[in-house]
Amino acid sequence: MRLLKRLMTAMAGLALTIFSANARIVVDVNRGHADPLPIAITDLVGSENDIVSGGSVQDYGKRMALVVKADLTRSGLFRTVDSGAFIKSGNALTSLRNPNFSNWKAIGAQALMNGSISLQEDGRLKVEFRLWDVLGSSQMTGLRYYTSPKNWRRIAHLMSDAIYKRLTGESGYFDTRVVYISESGPATAKIKRLAIMDQDGYNHVFLTTGKNLVLTPRFSPTAQEITYLSYHGDNPRVYLYNIDSGKQEILGDFPGMTFAPRFSPDGNKVIMSQAYKGNSDIYVMELRTRKIQRLTKHTAIDTSPSYSPDSRYVTFNSDRGGSQQIYVMDADGKNIKRISFGKGRYSTPVWSPRGDLIAFTRQYKGKFYIGVMKPDGSGERLLSESYLDEGPTWSPNGRVIMFFRQQPYDRQGRGGETQLWTVDLTGYNERQIITPLEASDPAWSPLIR
Repeated sequence: MRLLKRLMTAMAGLALTIFSANARIVVDVNRGHADPLPIAITDLVGSENDIVSGGSVQDYGKRMALVVKADLTRSGLFRTVDSGAFIKSGNALTSLRNPNFSNWKAIGAQALMNGSISLQEDGRLKVEFRLWDVLGSSQMTGLRYYTSPKNWRRIAHLMSDAIYKRLTGESGYFDTRVVYISESGPATAKIKRLAIMDQDGYNHVFLTTGKNLVLTPRFSPTAQEITYLSYHGDNPRVYLYNIDSGKQEILGDFPGMTFAPRFSPDGNKVIMSQAYKGNSDIYVMELRTRKIQRLTKHTAIDTSPSYSPDSRYVTFNSDRGGSQQIYVMDADGKNIKRISFGKGRYSTPVWSPRGDLIAFTRQYKGKFYIGVMKPDGSGERLLSESYLDEGPTWSPNGRVIMFFRQQPYDRQGRGGETQLWTVDLTGYNERQIITPLEASDPAWSPLIR
């Protein structure tokens, strides 16, 4: 847990922000499939003679540039120019503030990131970078950070977020983490553990031992707590897990089974399902008082609740209409309305952080899909399709969805691996997230602060 806490520690200071009034570059995130913007990312210039834990300062500069390249490429909105095409001219430090824009135009770059890294007397690293509009021959932004060398990867993600925001006008999502279920062992006896990692799969840590089955983890709005379902013996209960301390506590000792927990947007409540005497309804608990309110009362199975960002509404899935469909109700349980009317079954609805869409899983004719629709049910679009895609979770800027995908088994019972994938709202940019073992039930954190 000390390692995890160090990974979370923000030791970055913002010292400089510069904007160019006549910058020409704009990346339209609302378009469908389009050619990504070509951007050149140079290594951060640093001394190979200054040594810190893990290598020279120059080595850190190269690693950070690689992380920024990977972040931006993975978004699908940017194409990093091959460094082999770079035209070197003049002193490296001089070119940081006065780049030769003709050279960058010649290799097709429309944007340029360059910067420097140096070792301070107190052992911290000073990291500076600048983003340039190559076509407009002007600086777009510049930032400076001071940080412990242990936090170098997080600083790189912060740089990626700054570039993404300056070029798209929207917040980035790279300085985030994902909690999920790590799976190992045979299909009939899976060992499932809580695990946490950066959004790109690095800094991976197991949070539980696998002694008890765990399912459906979800972050609090502060990213400091996780709520999840765990089986201790034959008793399934909803738990809270504090990431800083590693402390776990039962949310409530309900009769029957409690499952599918999720925090309210303000973090003061947990909404969940409770199954009792063959019936499943939705309840909400005030975390401070442990007061419980029942929101649905129906003979059908009501489950997978998710709040709207303004806490005014709740979406959930229910078979009260004869098949599994998506519904929306007021936060007090009133005015329940069905919003899904396509063919097949709908489940796992999750409200976008932007409030404009609800993501869901759809099952139809032996295949699974991840899709989105507006809160009134209109504008349904399917973004992915496979043997089994399930469990969508939103990036904090509402532009990317992570989910888990299971491969089919062959006739000998081989296969069936489960891994994490992402897809953006265009549906064109599917990418696998590499994890040490099989993975399911992802939950994306808010931006780390």
